[in-house]
Amino acid sequence: MAKAFASQGDLDVKEITWTQLSENAYAYTAEGDPNSGVVIGDDCVLIIDTTGTPAMAQQLIAKIRSVTDKPIKYVVLSHYHAVRVLGASAYFREGAQEVIASRGTYELIVERGEADMKSEIERFPRLFAGAETVPGLTWPTLVFEKEITLFLGKLEVKIAHPGAGHTKGDAVVWLPSQKVLFSGDLVEYGAACYCGDAQLAEWPATLEALRALGAEKLVPGRGPALVTREDIEQALNYTKDFVTTLLESGRDAVAQKLDLKGAMAHTRKVMDPKFGHVFIYEHCLPFDVSRAYDEASGVSHPRIWTAERDREMWDQLQG
Repeated sequence: MAKAFASQGDLDVKEITWTQLSENAYAYTAEGDPNSGVVIGDDCVLIIDTTGTPAMAQQLIAKIRSVTDKPIKYVVLSHYHAVRVLGASAYFREGAQEVIASRGTYELIVERGEADMKSEIERFPRLFAGAETVPGLTWPTLVFEKEITLFLGKLEVKIAHPGAGHTKGDAVVWLPSQKVLFSGDLVEYGAACYCGDAQLAEWPATLEALRALGAEKLVPGRGPALVTREDIEQALNYTKDFVTTLLESGRDAVAQKLDLKGAMAHTRKVMDPKFGHVFIYEHCLPFDVSRAYDEASGVSHPRIWTAERDREMWDQLQG
């Protein structure tokens, strides 16, 4: 029996958890759904990732308003994927003045933002509830190359591109005085790594750059907020294991001259026993295998996913 396309069959509402990490930092998580982060400074609020639609963003705004009435001045995009960025317009009604992203994220929005929006909404409709409230693509108003520093009053907030991984433009938010890190999808915990647009060979080095920060609290892209060094180490190691195992499987498949369907079968033998139980694994795996096979074949820049390409690939690998 064919599997439902991507996550169209995932209709169960997840329980939202609102966790205070420090005097200024909060995590908004939901059982393996995409996470958001919140930093409340002396005079304003900064958001990391917006949820998928303005309608869905209202739940996060309600959590923020339960603890502060300060204006939401900054919106940070950890990367370009629609599920992270399309809710941005909701925050302009709350005082947002800047949408901040890396140069790489801006370039990816230009190149593939429209295709990604259509692709993601079809893949996972539950994460785009109220899609009719999305006014269009989210465009950064402030683009940085490597790192910028903001001060929310006296609170120092660093926004950096530590290297490629989940995409070529991943950004993290770091509170050095409190050792709190918001990693976006560069780090996952208890959930599959979506690698359809990844730079797999570069990802491990980027993880080591994050490890070197010595974070004491970390909000991954998916999974619970991590509040001990032990859990953070486990998450970093888990993510590194996932992406390296995936790429090695892709390289093995290419070396054996397997076709893409053969690569899927080969990768399953290695990945399923280790990762088959985690959130969104079956959703991610065919996209992951496709990217690993491409990268192992010398395709350095990920091909654009369209709604049509999604369906063709899914029928081939999961049908």
